Formats: sequence, structure tokens, C-alpha cells
Amino acid sequence: MALTPMMQQYKEIKKEYGDAILFFRLGDFYEMFFEDALTASRELEITLTGREGGEDGRVPMCGVPYHAADNYIARLVGKGYRVAVCDQLDPPSNRGLVRRAVVRLVTRGTVLEDQFLEPGENNFLAALLPAGGGWGLACADVSTGEMTIGELPRDGNLGYADELARLKPAEVLLPAEGADQLAAEIAGQFDALVTRLPLSAFNAERGPMLPLLRDREDLAAVPLGTRAGGALLTYLGNTLKKEYARWRLTVRGREEILLLDRASRRNLEITRSLRDGGREGTLLAVLDDTVTAMGGRLIRAWLEEPSTVVATINERLDAVEELKEASGWRRDLAVVLRQVRDLERLAARAALGQATPRDLAGLRASLRALPQLLVLLAPARSALVRKLVDEIDPLPDLLERLAALVDEPPAGVREGGLFRDGCHPEIDRLRQAAREGRGWLAGLEAGERERTGIRSLKVGYNRVFGYYLEVTKSNLDLVPDDYQRRQTLAGAERFVTPRLKEYEDMILGAQDRLAELEEEMFTALRTAAGARSEELCRTGRAVAVLDVLASLASAAVRYKYCRPSLDGGGRLHIVAGRHPVVERVLPPGRFVPNDTAMDGQRPFVLLTGPNMAGKSTYLRQVALITLMAQAGSFVPAEYADIGIVDRIFTRIGASDDLASGRSTFMVEMDECRAIVRGATEHSLLILDEVGRGTSTYDGISIAWALAEHIYGRIGARTLFSTHYHELTELAGASGPVNYTMAVQEQGEEVVFLHRVVPGKADRSYGIFVAGLAGLPKDIITRARELLARLESRTPGVQAAPAARPPGEEKLLRSLRELDLPNLTPLAALNRLNQLKELLESAD
Repeated sequence: MALTPMMQQYKEIKKEYGDAILFFRLGDFYEMFFEDALTASRELEITLTGREGGEDGRVPMCGVPYHAADNYIARLVGKGYRVAVCDQLDPPSNRGLVRRAVVRLVTRGTVLEDQFLEPGENNFLAALLPAGGGWGLACADVSTGEMTIGELPRDGNLGYADELARLKPAEVLLPAEGADQLAAEIAGQFDALVTRLPLSAFNAERGPMLPLLRDREDLAAVPLGTRAGGALLTYLGNTLKKEYARWRLTVRGREEILLLDRASRRNLEITRSLRDGGREGTLLAVLDDTVTAMGGRLIRAWLEEPSTVVATINERLDAVEELKEASGWRRDLAVVLRQVRDLERLAARAALGQATPRDLAGLRASLRALPQLLVLLAPARSALVRKLVDEIDPLPDLLERLAALVDEPPAGVREGGLFRDGCHPEIDRLRQAAREGRGWLAGLEAGERERTGIRSLKVGYNRVFGYYLEVTKSNLDLVPDDYQRRQTLAGAERFVTPRLKEYEDMILGAQDRLAELEEEMFTALRTAAGARSEELCRTGRAVAVLDVLASLASAAVRYKYCRPSLDGGGRLHIVAGRHPVVERVLPPGRFVPNDTAMDGQRPFVLLTGPNMAGKSTYLRQVALITLMAQAGSFVPAEYADIGIVDRIFTRIGASDDLASGRSTFMVEMDECRAIVRGATEHSLLILDEVGRGTSTYDGISIAWALAEHIYGRIGARTLFSTHYHELTELAGASGPVNYTMAVQEQGEEVVFLHRVVPGKADRSYGIFVAGLAGLPKDIITRARELLARLESRTPGVQAAPAARPPGEEKLLRSLRELDLPNLTPLAALNRLNQLKELLESAD
């Protein structure tokens, strides 16, 4: 049996989209066949049926209602599938084989609808091009219309993994040739869909959308980034099936951003917690009091990429200070800001022809709130807020057009009832005709029952036969002569009359024309909104900045933060600094503040002290205070004078990467390597317990050499925490400054005061901490005995000695064998010479 025309059409379309699940529109359903049906029925937990497929026999089939398709697509895309949406191009009344085509390919990096997206987070699509000299990187959030391109040198301070960790892309585009290992690394390290494109796609000279890139003169400095951007735009053209020329394109210059590598973002828990990857317990959770989705995304961006430009930072701080001092004004702003929807995403959907009636209603509600927002902002004095006022455009002409929509429009265009009465004379006439027809039909059933005497007569409708009069077979002898048979059923007959046919034509004709006219008007309205996407996005960005400034001001008031002073010097002076996250967990007044004093002359602090005394908290709080200040936030301290930092490096905690074959110590050394290669004298380094992952002597040697290299060659501001008390000998007139965590001992009781004070520690109190952890008492008792013997060098302790080189062991043995009381001066000189030769041979 030959393939049916419909199945032949399906197979031809599926051939072009073999790697996607094809949603094939059949009437009111999207149907899936063959392997797609098996996959979709399993993943969506829907019923698997079958359909006659001609030469293929009965083929697997499943389907979902078209009006609920977005939810099902979202579930499939969330599980890593691509979905090709194939719609009918002919009207429902078309007879014969309906024309169909894929109108959109939905992937994790190209989604637009709210069902797919987190309001306060970007959804990035990234393109990465490896080349001999480095990496070309482009990223875009299709849902907001923002796009960034740049380059990363292979031996530079920031690698592609660091950037992907910041962007958290939903999908990454890579060349199909020569990037297999890179694809495996990205798939293993990031929760991202990896899509391979032909290398020819990474060519900025091709593609219908690429004039957008060629128009920018500043792209000459980033040729690899431009090629990555070209591939990204070409891919979007193939998936969205529509050109989008209104990208807000940024060419990234890294010199104006405080750089953070992947390890530092993880260790400082800026936007994601170490515990579960969520936002609870992060700096973002403390500072984010934004009330718009746009503000939620922007405050995340400011914290992940603080500025290094003093003027930019102070401009933000001026605005925060102004909002901080006016609590009533700030509250009024929050009330109005809550009325502003996600203008960036609404504008992008309108520009791409994807906006729904409810999207345009949200746009209308936002524009209505803007004049009130401008009135509230009129008294503002700070330069940044005044700039925002100039960028907010209420677009009264567009608002006037959007006013034609009903107050609560339906979700879909085809549901009808989109526009108010009185907005268009033809719509009013068609609605009146449809109402009159329905009114006539309402009285038809009762009238025909009385005329014919058939008490069970019913008026009905279906899409195939239209309106009809249904009579049971037992009453057929009562049917009048003007009834014309239309359909025969098992127990009844269906009829029409000339009058019914006339009203059917009037009603259905009016409804069809009304639906057609409303769709035409809505398409024109959506196009008009899309044409203003640039102004809408600029307004949305201004609203987002205002929202973030108000959020930072609220945090400053609520948590008693101070305004930091920033300049280009090498100072880092903090008085009574606090950890912004930890202090929120503790009861009020329980957090112990600490000072920090570093400058260009003494930039290296060596911090010793016991576990559980607060060293790691102190280290992190200094980094977070610096980061907050450069993001434009007030900081948790009584006073802060901060010289601009170009990078923050952290080496904290112990973690492995066994999937890549790296032990805990190897990860630690990799992080140290990144620090010494990337740090400058303007960087801030946070190092906690370097060298603890190997033997004692190896660890001390590595930590010692690393400290010497940092303060002797790099000169970066550094907080170096260690349990190797031997390192305190580094302190001197031009070396590190020793600080320690204060401890109070009362007999066997130890109290950690959590205060940083000048000096050095000689004990780590590890056994005491082990007791606090609940280790059995017999183990604690035995550990104290062993510690006492080791500290007094008492023989008999059964502990494995640290391994020494053979030559060193031989030298020590010779020293122990010396009979000093009976050794003459000449013999002593001879013996000393022998030991010297032995030492030289050991080296």
C-alpha cells in the first residue's frame, strides 16, 4: 500500500529535521509519529496509539492539543530535546492536503515563552570558536535581545570555562570539525545542550543577518568573536525562522570589569550556593530586593561583573545614597515599579512575531505606569537617576493603539474577543450580526418543537455539517416537507431548512470574517509594538537600573551598611567589616566585626589561628566587601576605603575533579597556578590553607615559596591563611604582616573570640575542635597523650615519621652518633668537614 499523501508530507518534513521531535499539526492537535511518538509518549507520559501509514503499516502515534502545546514543548526542551513546530499554512476550510511547514525550531537556547524561562535570570545561547590564538565567544539572550561578543586569549587571565560558568548558557554552539574534546568537556562540566555547526557557519562574511556585525567598527579588534557571533546569528535565523535586527550588541572590553574565575565565583557564593546551587545563602539573596524581572537579572549581572571604573561606581553610589535617604520616596517607587512587566522580553517577543494578546496587554499595563514613575523621579538630584529619566519613554502613541485590546484578552489569537466594542466599525457590525443570528437560533428550537409537535427535537452544530435540526427516528413521520436531510445516524436524522441555512451562512460568515479581521488587527498591533522594541528595551533597561538602585538602597538601610570610598590606589582599609551573608544567619548582634588594613607598602597579611575561629569567614568577607563596593553597593562596615581591584582570586577549601582525573591536591595546585599567572599588583588574593593536600614538608615548602613569590614579585593585596606556623617567620620590615584569630583559654576550656588581632598563633586547637565535633572521648584522650609526647619529643610514640630523602637521613644519623664530650677540636673540625661533604653529596 502506498504512503498516504499526509504521511508522505510528514516524512519529507521530518527528513529535514531528523534530530528534532516533529510536532505535526493535524486539526486541533500536534501529532508525532514513528520514533518521535515513542520518545514523546515516554517523556511526556501520554498515551501511545497508532495510525495507518500506508506502506509502513500501522505506525506509532501520539499527540497533544495545540492550545496546550507550549507546556509539552517546555517539558521536552527542558530534558534536552529539540522540537520542530510544524503548522498548517492553509485556513481550516481548505479542502485537500493542507500545506504545512516548520515555523520554528525550539531549543534550550532559543526559547522565548515564559514557561521556559526564569524571570530573574538570563537564558543565554553561546557560540565558542577555538582557534590558534585563543577563543572567540558570542552570547545572546534571545528573550531579551541582548548580545555580547569578545575574545579570550588561550594563555590569558580568564578561560572559556570561567566565562561559561558565569553565563550559565542553556546551549553552546561549537564547530562540528576539530572540537570533539571541547564538546565533551562542556557537556561534562555544564548543564548545557551542545550543538555542532559546520565550520563554515563560523564565518562572519556569510548569512543574511550578518550586516549587523559588519556595521560595527569596534569589531576589528575581535575577529574570532565576530566569527562566533556570525555563527550564532545564522543559527538563530534557522531556528526562529525570522530575522531579528534589533540586537543590543556589546563588544566586550575586559579592562572595565572586575574579573572572577570559576573557582572564585564558587568559593564566594555570589549568586549560587555551594550547598545546592540555589540562591539561598548567597550574596544575591541578601541584596536582591528588586520587584521587576528586569531588575532581578541586572542585579545578578552587577554582582557577577563589578566595575573597575571609579566614575561609574561613584555614580551608582550617589544614586543609592539618594534613595537610601528617602524611604518614603523609595516605597512609592516600588509600588509603581511592580506594575511594570518584563519590557525586554515583551519587546523581543513582539519583534519576533511571537507576542500573545496577553503579552501586549502586559505591555499596555507597563506603559500606563511609566508617566507616574516619571512624576516620582522628577525631584531626583543624582546624575544617574537623571539619566534614567531621560531614557524612559512612555510611548503614548503605542499606548493609544494598545488601548483597543480588551481588559483581559484571551491567551490565543484564534479564540477571538480581542478588541473592545467601538474600536472598529466592521468588528461592531460583525458582532451584531453574529449576536442576532445566535438570538434567532436560541428561539428556533422552541419554535420548531411547537410547529412540528416533536418534543425531542434539538438544534445542534458540528464543524463538518454546520447547524442542523436533529429528529429521532420514532418521530420521522412528523417531519415537515421543508426539512432537507443532511445526515443519518443510528437512532436519528439530521435536517436543515432554507431559513436555517440562511442564518448559518450569516452566523458562520460573520464569525469567520470577525476572526479573520481580529487576527489582522492583532498582527498589525503586534508589528507596531515590535517596531518600537528599541525604545521599549531602552526603557526597560532604565527601569531595571532604577529597580537595582532601590534594592541596594533598601539593603543599605535594613542592614546598616556604609558608603565605601573608592579610588585607584592600593589601599584596603575596612573598619568593623562584617560578612554580609553569615551575619544574616546569626542572631542580631552575634557577628563579631573585624578590621582590615592593607596598602601598597604592606599588602600581604599572614593569618594564623585555630579551626572554627573564623579565618575563612574573615577572608571571604574582605573579598565580598570589595566586590560589593565595586558593584556600586554600600557595604557591611563602619568605614571602607578601597583601592580598585582588577581581579579577585580565591583558593579556599578542598575539592576534587575525579571525572577529569584531578585529585584534591591537583585542583589546589591548578588554582594556585591560575593565581600566579593572572594576578597583578592591583589584584586581591584570598588563599586559605595552601599545601594541606600533601605531606607536611612538601606543603610548608609550597606555601612558603608561593607566599614569597606573591609578596616579592606580584605585590598583590593578599590575605594568606595557614596552619603552618613556620610561615610566620616570613614577617619582617618589608614582608608579610602577621595576624591571628584571638583565643581565650581557661584551663581546658577554649573560647574562640572570632577577632582578628596582630600577632601569630603557635597552636591550632585541632583536638579541641575534634571534641566539639563529637569524636569519642577515648580518641580525644589518646590524641592529647600523643600530642604531649610529640611536643616534648618523648620517645615511644608509635607514629609514622615524615619521609626524608636518604642523604638527609644519613646526615642526621651521623650527627646523632657524634661523641661530643670526647671530641678534640681538631677531630671536630675534621668531622665537620666530613658532614659538609656528606651534605653536598646529598644535594
